[in-house]
Amino acid sequence: MKMNKILLIDDEEDILDVLSLSLRSDGYDVITASSGEKGLEAFEKESPPIVLTDLKMPGMDGLDVLKRVKNTNPDAEVIVITGHGDMDSAIDALRYGASDFVNKPVREEALEIALKRAKEKLVIREKLRAYTLDLENMCHIAIGEVKRKSDFQDKLITSSNDGIVATDENGIIVIFNPGAEAIFGVPRIDVVRKTDFADLFPTEIADVFSLMFKSGKNMGDVGWKEVTIVRKEKSDVPVRFSATLLYDGEDIIGSVGFFQDLSEIKHLERELVKSERLGAIGQTVARLAHYIKNILTGLKGGTYIVNIGLDKNDTDKLRTGWCMVEKNVGRISSLVFDLLAYSRERAPEYRNCLPNDIVEDVCELLEGMAMENRIKVVRDFGPRVKEVSMDPDMVHRTLLNLVSNAVDACIFDLDSAKQQHEVSVKTRLEKGNIIRFEVADNGCGMNEEVKNKIFTAFFSTKGGKGTGLGLLVIQKLVDEHGGSIDILSEVGKGSTFIVRLPYKKAV
Repeated sequence: MKMNKILLIDDEEDILDVLSLSLRSDGYDVITASSGEKGLEAFEKESPPIVLTDLKMPGMDGLDVLKRVKNTNPDAEVIVITGHGDMDSAIDALRYGASDFVNKPVREEALEIALKRAKEKLVIREKLRAYTLDLENMCHIAIGEVKRKSDFQDKLITSSNDGIVATDENGIIVIFNPGAEAIFGVPRIDVVRKTDFADLFPTEIADVFSLMFKSGKNMGDVGWKEVTIVRKEKSDVPVRFSATLLYDGEDIIGSVGFFQDLSEIKHLERELVKSERLGAIGQTVARLAHYIKNILTGLKGGTYIVNIGLDKNDTDKLRTGWCMVEKNVGRISSLVFDLLAYSRERAPEYRNCLPNDIVEDVCELLEGMAMENRIKVVRDFGPRVKEVSMDPDMVHRTLLNLVSNAVDACIFDLDSAKQQHEVSVKTRLEKGNIIRFEVADNGCGMNEEVKNKIFTAFFSTKGGKGTGLGLLVIQKLVDEHGGSIDILSEVGKGSTFIVRLPYKKAV
């Protein structure tokens, strides 16, 4: 901006000539006008940054000039010239935006100070305008950068195949991406800013988030865990999830959970297990043939003794031979059922049942054999285990195998120093709609090598008396029911098998 251009307005020719000469000698480019009307014409034509005008003029006075100048260009600086005793008019001029005033007769020192102030205001205003423009540009750049990052993050979240669910500090869901919609089976519009995480997540996941909010940094991030999302009117979804809290300094501002759909992986795992299972059956026909040969030998021996008993009318031999036949028929039946159970896919058949009654039936079936070998069967059924919806056949077969193995472990135990061999069968209710079945014995126990092999196809510690299918079938049945099986064992002290199975409410 050219700040040495000044418009000088005064109706007195002498003052106009003197002041213009003085200002030009100081280096100013002076434009003169002898009336307010001519001054406004010159201002609109030349646009000087500084206007010096007399207040008292005929026609349009200096106050009107001031108003018109400020209306045309608010940034122009106007200095008014007033006579002594006209202080009220000078104050009015300042009120309407004049930058300063000087009294008549005009002294060079006073005018110089007034012009200096006016130019300083012009410089400050110019700098302020530049700073404002720079600030606007920086804000525009910053907003653009924030928008780009926001758009990138939004695309990252929305395009993710994983489900992403974020909450605010109060647990209200604020982010629910398409992956989460697919996993949970509910639309985003029904969830965001309307639903608490406790109303969306299964109890097991909701408990984790509640504990995180309660514990804060004392807990840390939650690593990957596998759970099942139960959906209304749709199939359940196996997922694994992880979670973490979000902080602003020390303050919790929210949480985020990541959910990965494991449906396809679980399907492939089942297909792989099925393939391996069928392959194992084909590869071990010879071993099964050997076991069947032993059964046939037992059957032939039994029938031979029965025939002798019939020929000699010997009741004792008839009874002994028939027992051998029955025993080997039972071994054939068990083998066939194990092969069928292991070789075919079987979905759980949920029905209302009483788990404690199922376990009691298993105990009654095996108690006779246990008593013959001086083994005590101890029952410890949880009173909170009531009627539920499970697969009762699967539970019965699993427990029958485990309790039978526990009895055998006691029979095979060579430690005669033990006062009493014992098999304990326990049921308990656990959080997350889980029932724990526990079968423990104080028999021979297993070392680490045996524990690592017991779920291998056709591995058995019973020699010719076992097929090696029992525990493999148990593991398959438990997996199909969505459960888990854990083993604790020590040589000479016994083994404990813990089966956890999910259940549904009885209907």
